[in-house]
Amino acid sequence: MFHSNTHRLIDYWRSKAVGGRPPARHAIDPAEFADLAPQVFMAGRVCSGIYPLRLVGGFLTAFHQRDLRQQNALSLFQQRDRMTLQTTLEMARRRPEPIVATVDVSAESGSIGMEILFAPVAGTDGGPDRFLGLYQPLSLVARLRGDPPMEFAVRELRNGGAAEAPRLRLAALDGRRIA
Repeated sequence: MFHSNTHRLIDYWRSKAVGGRPPARHAIDPAEFADLAPQVFMAGRVCSGIYPLRLVGGFLTAFHQRDLRQQNALSLFQQRDRMTLQTTLEMARRRPEPIVATVDVSAESGSIGMEILFAPVAGTDGGPDRFLGLYQPLSLVARLRGDPPMEFAVRELRNGGAAEAPRLRLAALDGRRIA
């Protein structure tokens, strides 16, 4: 189970995805999830391993206490987690599906849990060239006492479901196959 906000943005992504393809960039309308906009980001993709943050919501800027634009999203994570996350993001591009990283966010005064969503978005050429993302704290951010996060440690990576739900392959009624 993901946080309800994470589910909501995944459901929005699925509603814009067509025919097993990720949603087109122009199909994403932040007005349709305006209350989540402060927690949302858009990460580009220059090449495998380089995902500059392009658009960053106000919550992210306040949380990190700096402007994150043009910073590689992978640089926010511990060194030991970067290759795994990079591989997962590249797989999410090939088989379009959202990825949710459950992370421990550490600061000088403590740590909190957070979900970070990465959902592939298609560019003008039709291929995924960006990720729609969401920061969703799983506990009170106040526990960090205003300290900026030092880094994120990945606890778990899970997929949020493919662009198109799988079709029914077998149906049975009273043990007898009917479809």
